[in-house]
Amino acid sequence: MRIATFQGRILVAALWMMGLQACETSMSEGPVRSPVSSLGAEPVLPDPQSSLIPTVKVAPARGWPQGAKPNAAEGLTVTAFATGLTHPRWLLVLPNGDVLVAESNAPPREKSGGIKGMVMRSMQAKAGAAVPSPNRIRLLRDADGDGRAETLAVFAEGLNSPFGMALAGGRLYVANTDGVVAFDYQPGQIAAGGTPRPVTDLPAGELNHHWTKNIAASPDGHYLYATVGSNSNVGENGLEQETGRAAIWQIDLSSGERRLYASGLRNPNGLAWEPATGVLWTVVNERDELGNDLVPDYLTSVRDGAFYGWPWSYYGQHVDHRVKPRDDAAVARAVAPDYALGAHVGALGLVAAQGNSLPATFRNGMFVGEHGSWNRRPGAGYQVVFIPFAEGHPAALPLTVLDGFVSPRGEAWGRPVGVAIARDGSLLVADDVGNTVWRVAAAH
Repeated sequence: MRIATFQGRILVAALWMMGLQACETSMSEGPVRSPVSSLGAEPVLPDPQSSLIPTVKVAPARGWPQGAKPNAAEGLTVTAFATGLTHPRWLLVLPNGDVLVAESNAPPREKSGGIKGMVMRSMQAKAGAAVPSPNRIRLLRDADGDGRAETLAVFAEGLNSPFGMALAGGRLYVANTDGVVAFDYQPGQIAAGGTPRPVTDLPAGELNHHWTKNIAASPDGHYLYATVGSNSNVGENGLEQETGRAAIWQIDLSSGERRLYASGLRNPNGLAWEPATGVLWTVVNERDELGNDLVPDYLTSVRDGAFYGWPWSYYGQHVDHRVKPRDDAAVARAVAPDYALGAHVGALGLVAAQGNSLPATFRNGMFVGEHGSWNRRPGAGYQVVFIPFAEGHPAALPLTVLDGFVSPRGEAWGRPVGVAIARDGSLLVADDVGNTVWRVAAAH
């Protein structure tokens, strides 16, 4: 249904705001996992649903009460590795055990998008995503090995919404929202020296809807792989705004040249190499406004040259009839992802389990940080899960590693983002609402 009159637009705005107000007053429903049928290698996808007023259900960001912390799975314990951070998003563990944390948020941009844009900005503020970006990287050092960083130093600042980080060939690479830069790096240094050197630009611009850019180095150190999310939900801002986006790029570190490695991935974030096969994997946030249980976010291997459907289709060749004009040829070549994580869970963080010291249950597979939903009733995500693997592929349903990020009243005490394996084998989790890096270890 299209509202063409001014009065109609005002009515829609009022209904949106009423829905958003309801989020504040009816948050008794805590986050729950998506139906089991929508998880795994062969999810059952429901029919798409549409409505004049899309579902909006935000867990208002509050931060952790004194003494509170997430719940760890049986056999695990969780403690604070570092507190007092400012919107920590992503993690990189250096060879000497130091941990780099990107403190970051979306860059400033002009307010646009009409009624829907206004409501989205209000929703983001409630979810804790509207704080100014610190634009820096902190270094955390646990010199005495007690599981808590006693050094919190500013490693680099003055960056542009930094997110992903990677170490290769004696250089530290940082993915700003508009491109990759490099610092010379010496093991053990506590602060970056010199001005970062530009490596390559990445799609950004004034709109820059999905601003996070992540990177991972190839095992041989010759290439970086960079994620770039879409500039819209399903192309509604015009496909000309999507050039080079919804994709993973390969960057040749010897020349700085780049090429499109995989496309049709609405918003890829985490990247990890599966150790048994050497294959690159990613987690992807799928599209919205098709219902509570559609479309599942997913974990997938990344095939060179593959197209994963966005915006014309989802989960393989399921056509999204909202996208005009249709592209039947694109739908026909769309590759289905490997593993569904559930709709709207906000899958961001990803790390392979290799080298962890958790119980045997968590030794072969991948950890996923689920930032949480804003448009599902009841909510979903707000947890860290583990996907068991066998012979290089997902082999079972997700196991909850860490939850309890949402209070009984439906307020977000924290939201997990990046995940990493520390040098001692513990699992580190960046929490951008709790302003904490959590450490998950085996219980003794």
